[in-house]
Amino acid sequence: MTVTPETRVLQAPGATLRYDVRGDLKEAGADRPVLLLIGLPMDAAGFATLASHFADRVVVTYDPRGTGRSVRSDGGGELTPDDHAEDLRRLVEDLGTGPVEVFGSSGGAVNGLALVARHPELVRTLVAHEPPLARVLPDSAAALAAVEDIHRTYLRAGLGPAMAKFLALAMRKGPLPESGTDEPAPDPAAFGLPTEDDGSRDDALLGQNIRGCCGYRPDVDALAAAPTRIVLAAGEESRDELAARAAAALADRLGLPVTPFPSHHGGFLGGEYGQHGRPEAFAARLREVLRSA
Repeated sequence: MTVTPETRVLQAPGATLRYDVRGDLKEAGADRPVLLLIGLPMDAAGFATLASHFADRVVVTYDPRGTGRSVRSDGGGELTPDDHAEDLRRLVEDLGTGPVEVFGSSGGAVNGLALVARHPELVRTLVAHEPPLARVLPDSAAALAAVEDIHRTYLRAGLGPAMAKFLALAMRKGPLPESGTDEPAPDPAAFGLPTEDDGSRDDALLGQNIRGCCGYRPDVDALAAAPTRIVLAAGEESRDELAARAAAALADRLGLPVTPFPSHHGGFLGGEYGQHGRPEAFAARLREVLRSA
């Protein structure tokens, strides 16, 4: 059954946020908490397939500030997970249904961790799927240097060359060498990316979030003390990739197991952005994990 979402507008300092509600909020509460699906730089559109598998409960998706329909009025600039955590706080409070359950993907997982560290009373369960926390890795120095190089490449040469480097880093298996890599820069055309610089520098990932997200230092003490149930998750096909390794590294610090999910980093996608995972199996696993709480 397809549930037509209701789009709501939330004013926040420096941005107008838009989020979508599937279902009747009057039916949500302690026994049936809202399921909040969050990504970054992905916006609400990327969760259409996953949300369709939870038509029996209220599902909320949103566009983080600076992406999709959530327009910034603060003049731009880089953002941090703490910035996004405060937006998520505003969103949960605006719902008025009490604590929510959260599934966070990629940068959304990082922002979910920041939300729990700052406002644990708002989240019953957080499933953090492959947070790209370069700072928690054993090879953090090399990983953070690679992220910095991607950002500099974006400022210097634009989207194509920088995104090609980002994709190569995200898909790389295993730790980065301490001395960096002397591999040639990947060809943007090989990834179907533009080779010409259009002059823009406001990309949600490369211009606004990559350094804050990958460089975020999670507050392990706050997370460990939170009443929130935290689940660190990684795709079965993502083994040894940066985001999956980061999930494992943070799980180790928190004394938690890594919970495997079907498919890869975008395993919940059902054709959004031309990408396919195993959304039915992914949704079943997420339902199982949430039910086990």
